[in-house]
Amino acid sequence: MGLMLVKTRLCLGFVRLSLAAMALSLTAAAAEQPNWLDIESRIQYSYYTEDSRALQNVTEGLGPAEPDSAFRRYYAALIDYRLTLLDWARDKSRAKDAADACVDNLDVAVKLQRDFADALALESACLDLLAGLQAWRAPFAAAKSGSLIEKARHAAPKNPRVLLLDAVSLYERPKATTVDKDRALQGFEQATAAFEAERREAQHVPGWGAAEAYVYLAKCQLDRGATLKARDALERALLMAPELAEARRLMKKLTAG
Repeated sequence: MGLMLVKTRLCLGFVRLSLAAMALSLTAAAAEQPNWLDIESRIQYSYYTEDSRALQNVTEGLGPAEPDSAFRRYYAALIDYRLTLLDWARDKSRAKDAADACVDNLDVAVKLQRDFADALALESACLDLLAGLQAWRAPFAAAKSGSLIEKARHAAPKNPRVLLLDAVSLYERPKATTVDKDRALQGFEQATAAFEAERREAQHVPGWGAAEAYVYLAKCQLDRGATLKARDALERALLMAPELAEARRLMKKLTAG
């Protein structure tokens, strides 16, 4: 009887040790898992304030390369996308390198998660930028971009970032026609409505884009001479992101007459 009691206690001890080890393992895994919402906020703030160095520094928070994940690749690509936009007028060579890196990261992201609509749409946007930076790649990049944004729309027709990046592609299209601009305006209106709906839900990751959508909506309205509507859109953008430099510049230009 005494021997059985000893064995029982030993077994219980091993169980407790195993549970403790599992708890430590789960805690360590949770500690290693990046806080994507925090990383996204840092990316957005660095982009809004047009701070390329701070944007590059965010890369350090993406976690270890192994095991890889669709989200890690997506946020690495979002950094690349933002750097491409910031470097566009400053250094075309650096902008091209960032756009290339964006596409490479998203190629991996969509292999890891094939229905990742946000990644499909962002890769489409990076390919559009790459086409503008290297004319010889434009035909292939444009064809692949169109295919990816179509897949993104099919996978998530109400995703606000998909709607936003689709409209941006139309608005920024070289030699955009009046029809393109009209479709872009409709796209930005749909995107802002989708962002408002998303904001009523629990915190969403990815969740960026609302302020930028209102800035683009303001640009469309300014193109049409609708200054009151443009001002309203800019006020909404600045309410969400007071540090958004592009919105501040547009508002200053608008108020200056």
